[in-house]
Amino acid sequence: MVPVEHKLFPDGESYVRFDGSVEGETVAIVQSTYPPQDKHLIELCLLADAAKDLGAERVVAVVPYMAYARQDKRFLSGEAISINTVLKLLEVSGVDKLITVDIHNEEALKRTRMETVNLTAVPLLARYLAEEKGLSGAFALAPDRGALKRAEEASTILGGGFGWLHKERSRITGEVRVEEKALDVSGRTVIIFDDMISTGGTIVAATELLKKQGASRVYAACTHPLLVKGALKRILESGCDGVIGTDSIPSPVSVVHIAPLLARELRNEL
Repeated sequence: MVPVEHKLFPDGESYVRFDGSVEGETVAIVQSTYPPQDKHLIELCLLADAAKDLGAERVVAVVPYMAYARQDKRFLSGEAISINTVLKLLEVSGVDKLITVDIHNEEALKRTRMETVNLTAVPLLARYLAEEKGLSGAFALAPDRGALKRAEEASTILGGGFGWLHKERSRITGEVRVEEKALDVSGRTVIIFDDMISTGGTIVAATELLKKQGASRVYAACTHPLLVKGALKRILESGCDGVIGTDSIPSPVSVVHIAPLLARELRNEL
């Protein structure tokens, strides 16, 4: 364990310093890039570059929440493909291996020469819901087809089946519309699984649809609980019975710990 001194200069620039030697070592830098994303990203790049400059043999960036991962394609003409830029920054800063958790689109990791590993926290979330919340037998729901794999994986632990909804998001306003779809959820507990919850619009729309179709209880589970702009309050007011997240991002709902998941992967470096 090497302590890191970090601070902001009066003008807002970041400062980092290793308070110990990293020469000849494999250095694992654990830095989640939740808001303020730009600050956490530049700190990560500074640390990686400094580690290599100070003689580290190998740098492993452990980034539980990967900022800019949703900007993985050019949705409108002229846009930056931001995740590509972030991956390039990490690569040129000296990162040899990137470990992340439930990145929005795993395909984006194929665009870098770094070694990459995308872990999933879905089994941890499902076990917590089954064992700590007593929700075995709940129906696992993906809010869109892209999250279907997560719902299917959760259902192997919960044992209550799985399904998915179809949603559309405006590229201009960000507004979410969930398409009406009949689901066998009457009188049942449903858990909506997603990689992240940001403004909560998707969860609100899905909850209202599920309650309309007779679901007795609705919960939302995610790896990355961003919960910006009063999202948690909006979700609960929509009829959702609770939100569960991991501690990839600090929040009031970050109750599932991912450190054991990361530690198991880091052991592969030994």
